[in-house]
Amino acid sequence: MLFAHEASRMMCPQKWFKRLLPMVLGVCCLLTGCVDYDVGIRFPEQHYGEIVQHITLGEQLTTLSQAEADRWLKSLDQRAKDLNGHTDRPSEETLVITIPFGSGQELVEKFNRFFNPQPPKGRRSPEPDQLDLLNLKAELALEQSNWLLADRNHLKLTVDLRALGVLSNQGNIILSPGSLINLNFDLQTPLTLQTPNAPGEELGTEVPGQWQLKPGQINVIETTFFVPSYLAIGTILIIILCLGGFYLKYGRWPGVLDSKVEGV
Repeated sequence: MLFAHEASRMMCPQKWFKRLLPMVLGVCCLLTGCVDYDVGIRFPEQHYGEIVQHITLGEQLTTLSQAEADRWLKSLDQRAKDLNGHTDRPSEETLVITIPFGSGQELVEKFNRFFNPQPPKGRRSPEPDQLDLLNLKAELALEQSNWLLADRNHLKLTVDLRALGVLSNQGNIILSPGSLINLNFDLQTPLTLQTPNAPGEELGTEVPGQWQLKPGQINVIETTFFVPSYLAIGTILIIILCLGGFYLKYGRWPGVLDSKVEGV
């Protein structure tokens, strides 16, 4: 009997391991890919563009903290409205944010204000209901130079994902950094040129204009793109049409005397 009892005790760890294994795997799956966050910038011309964000909350996250998720989405909606943007809710778990801008300077201002909101004056620390569900910090810089028919833009985006986490009402971390978020950045412009990467600094990309950010570290994106100046292009086309019409009518270019007149 004693031998049988000892044998049963030796088998207990195996039984407990078999019971815990599904739970461990379930927790790992639960903490993987809780948020899909796609940030995009559409810059088709000099004086118009949009910051477009697609946010999808995984079922795992909404199950863990539905209240915090709803509060976070509402705070993003308010940020967008403060910047003259608007939001759409295709579903309870999905939020689409669109913020228009009219110049490169306005793009930088609105982008940085959205991702780095300042608390109201006179308040030292944010209230519990104003804490971010995701501690996501991003800073955008843009250098522009005019090339007559187009603007050359040098963009640098720095995203700090080292402190990524999910916060409760009391400010406690529900989920730790790691595979919590799938964050992508998409730049849609007429012509994008990838800047050579400095070793260990900029984040590379396999597809021009698309980057997948890495959680738990500082991500730096640096690229150059051109935006056409339709006003300058239109002006040159009008001048060419006027010169062509003048030549077809008089058989000479403006400022050049007719050969018959010169002969006289």
